[in-house]
Amino acid sequence: MLPTENRLRRREDFATAVRRGRRAGRPTLVVHLRSGATDPHAPGESAPPTRAGFVVSKAVGGAVVRNKVKRRLRHLMRDRVDRLPPGSLVVVRALPGAGDADHAQLARDLDAALQRLLGGGAR
Repeated sequence: MLPTENRLRRREDFATAVRRGRRAGRPTLVVHLRSGATDPHAPGESAPPTRAGFVVSKAVGGAVVRNKVKRRLRHLMRDRVDRLPPGSLVVVRALPGAGDADHAQLARDLDAALQRLLGGGAR
């Protein structure tokens, strides 16, 4: 499970990541990354944690399938959140094919999308 401090919850944070961040698409998901989005008014001297959120619409499948996809994506992000710059906002949007994909396929697509975003590859 993704720790509480690494969860993206506010609508404004989702909108910031999607509108102002970079995007990388794969067959089963799209990843939006806003690197190092820091709030200058936030108290404390340490860098804010990286936060991730997930969007899984009804196009992916029924409630059982959507929840299974969300659980898998949260588990995958838990192992990858430390690779991202501190203060980053990440939104992972599942595409309709994610409901039929297995855990390994989601992991490959997530790794490829993150690598593209962090490596600075061309769109």
